[in-house]
Amino acid sequence: MAIVQLQNVHKVYTLGTTKVPAVRGVSFEIHKGDFVSITGPSGSGKSTILNLIGCIDQPTEGEVFVQGQKTSGLKDKQLTVLRHQTLGFIFQSFNLIPVLNVKENIEFPLLLGKTPMNHSAKEEWLQYLIEAVGLADHVKHKPSELSGGQRQRVAIARALVTKPQIVMADEPTANLDSKTGQAIMELMQKMNAELNTTFIFSTHDPGIVAMAHHVIQLLDGQVIDDHFVEAGPDTKGPSAVYNRKAVGQE
Repeated sequence: MAIVQLQNVHKVYTLGTTKVPAVRGVSFEIHKGDFVSITGPSGSGKSTILNLIGCIDQPTEGEVFVQGQKTSGLKDKQLTVLRHQTLGFIFQSFNLIPVLNVKENIEFPLLLGKTPMNHSAKEEWLQYLIEAVGLADHVKHKPSELSGGQRQRVAIARALVTKPQIVMADEPTANLDSKTGQAIMELMQKMNAELNTTFIFSTHDPGIVAMAHHVIQLLDGQVIDDHFVEAGPDTKGPSAVYNRKAVGQE
C-alpha cells in the first residue's frame, strides 16, 4: 500500500477576485522507503504539493491519503497527531522558536510526544544530530545569533529528531554551502537506508535529483513525468531508469 497517494488533486488559491490554480489534477503514489525528488520550475506547484501531503493545506478538489487515511476527513486533533507521529517538515522559512537555543529547538518536537524517549538515548540522538548538521559549536545560540545556513541546519535536525516515517523538505539545501549540503543529504540517505524513512524533496538542486530513487517532474501544476531510478550495485548514482508514467501514457 502507498504511504502517500494523491488522486486527481487540484488546488486553487483566491487572490481578491482572481482564481490562481497552483495544482491541476495531480495523481501519484509514494511508497514506504522512497527517496523522492519533486522537481520543476518555480511556480510549478512543488511547495503546494508538499503542504498538501503535510496536512498544512487541503486540496480544493481530489483526495490526499497519508498511510491510507484520507486527510480531508480528519479533524484538527487527528491532523495534529498525524503530523506529529508520522511527518517531519523542513520549511524554507525555518520556523524556529526565537526564545529557544539550537539544542532546545531541535529537541522541542520530542517534548510533544506522549511516549518520552529514554533520557540517555535522547541525549545521544540529539548530540548525533547536532554534530551531523555541523552545529556542535552553536548549541547555546538563539536563532537570532545564527546565519541563514545555520538556521536551516537547525530546521533540518528538528525535522529528523522524532525519526518520522515521512520527511518532507522544501529546498533543504538552498541556504547551505555545498559541503554542508552534501553531508546533510548523506545523513538523510543513511536514515532512508537504515530506518526505511521516506523522504520527499521539493527541489531545483540537480544533486538531490541525482540521489533520488523516484523523480516526479511538474510543469504548470501538472505531472509531466514520474519515474523510478535504480542504483547500480557498485555505484551510488543511478544506472537505470524505469518510466512509470510519461505525458500521454499510462
